[in-house]
Amino acid sequence: MLQIPLWKRIVILGLCALGVIGAAPNLFYDRVERHNDAVAAIERTGVETEEQTAAMARWPSWLPSNIVNLGLDLRGGAHLLAEVQVAEVYKQRMDAMWPEVRRALVSEAKVAVRRIKGAQDELRVEIDNPDAMESAVEVVRGFASPVVTLTGVGQNDLDIRTEGNQIVITLSEAERVATDDRTMQQSLEIVRRRIDAAGTREPTIQRQGQDRILIEVPGIGSAAELKELIGTTAQLTFNQVIRRTANQDEPAGIGNVNYPSAEEEGVYYILDELPVVTGEELVDARPDFDQNGRPAVAFRFNTSGARKFGDYTAAHVGELFAIVLDGKVISAPQIRTHIGGGSGIITGTFTPEETNNLAVLLRAGALPAKMEFLEERTVGPELGQDSIDAGRVAAIIGTAAVVFFMIASYGLFGVFATVALGLNISMLFAILSTMGATLTLPGIAGVVLTVGMAVDANVLVFERIKEELKTARGPARAIELGYEKAMSAIIDANLTTVIAALILFFLGSGPVKGFAVTLMIGLITSVFTAIFVTRLFVVTWFARKRPKTLVV
Repeated sequence: MLQIPLWKRIVILGLCALGVIGAAPNLFYDRVERHNDAVAAIERTGVETEEQTAAMARWPSWLPSNIVNLGLDLRGGAHLLAEVQVAEVYKQRMDAMWPEVRRALVSEAKVAVRRIKGAQDELRVEIDNPDAMESAVEVVRGFASPVVTLTGVGQNDLDIRTEGNQIVITLSEAERVATDDRTMQQSLEIVRRRIDAAGTREPTIQRQGQDRILIEVPGIGSAAELKELIGTTAQLTFNQVIRRTANQDEPAGIGNVNYPSAEEEGVYYILDELPVVTGEELVDARPDFDQNGRPAVAFRFNTSGARKFGDYTAAHVGELFAIVLDGKVISAPQIRTHIGGGSGIITGTFTPEETNNLAVLLRAGALPAKMEFLEERTVGPELGQDSIDAGRVAAIIGTAAVVFFMIASYGLFGVFATVALGLNISMLFAILSTMGATLTLPGIAGVVLTVGMAVDANVLVFERIKEELKTARGPARAIELGYEKAMSAIIDANLTTVIAALILFFLGSGPVKGFAVTLMIGLITSVFTAIFVTRLFVVTWFARKRPKTLVV
């Protein structure tokens, strides 16, 4: 009999209602987006401004707020191609080794040594006693360790050779490859954390080639703004102050550096080059206020950093302690007492926005190497709006043509298919919104194609019902057989298209994947609305009207 159980009716109508409710926020895109950005900003900073309160009030929190993210080609934004200076990491590795090598040679090999200037990626150590060269080399070889790779343990990480009375230390080729890979992975992760912490939506951050990173961020104002967010290395260190000076060119001395003050013009600090604690030992940084109510940044170290920070402040009470960010002394407070617990505060002439940005950078950590931006583009929102408008026009024209064809060909049954088409599009956007998917121009093409294909299953069903009516069966039996016999053809036709879309998704690049995602979801919702929703409409209408004849 032509019946649909009550529970099945409830499930079908419930899913349709969820689709409409889930898609509704996209009709108020700007309002919901400002609401979401305000919520994310408050979660990051813990501070709520009047502007954020107003943005949140425009969209009640009890309403769904998931929307489809617009891609770079629709929303506008910034595109950067950055080259990571991986060679800098080699120099940092050699610089970090020098104090340990010097200490070991003096204490174990009993020789006097000094560092000789050489290439950036090598460490040259001159031995005062050539007769002790063999024992000195053995001491240096103790610093080498096997390179661990995915295939196991390979050669040593250091190449050590002698040239006269000098020991030359460089990274082995295997270690350079492993270091490059670690540097790129760390750079990718830090860039991603910095951009995510700034509240941007659906950025594209991926490695290209050996030493390049592609960064695309929709919705950001300009490429310069994006570079400001990720370009700084945010290398935070805490150094001992040797003395203050007004002379920029004053020699710092061996093992010291001369850094300018970020707060006071014309003031410079001679600092111990080796930091007491580094930003890598930070576990948290957040905007705060000092005892005078001025914007500041509160920080907290991990266990090892807390121990070093506490030991140093206990032994140097009354001295200045410099907080250095990217080669500038942003603050040099006096240590008034032992600071235990591994937490403190960075004060300076900051604005609230600057403290938030600094906290974001510090939480994300320091980039292992500088990045040179080879390509930068700002995609204007006008281009994106043109694409959206063109896609909207195409969708409207396509929908209107489909609606006209269905109603002209199948009358009332065409009206049912048209209503199901609207529910199909609603469910498609509801699923995309829930997934947090990014809609690009190829994605819009997928939506338009879905509109065109959405009624295919209805056409198969309605044509099958026509054939059953010609066999002199009654209307009820014709409808029932029409849906039953068209089922296999509907599933076969859509299954093959879904397989093609899956291949596009797994083998294609970003834009192709966007097209494949919208196409797959559209096919699934189309089958649901054709098999279940339109059938519910037809069965409900037939139960009320009980027509003796049926015209399809």
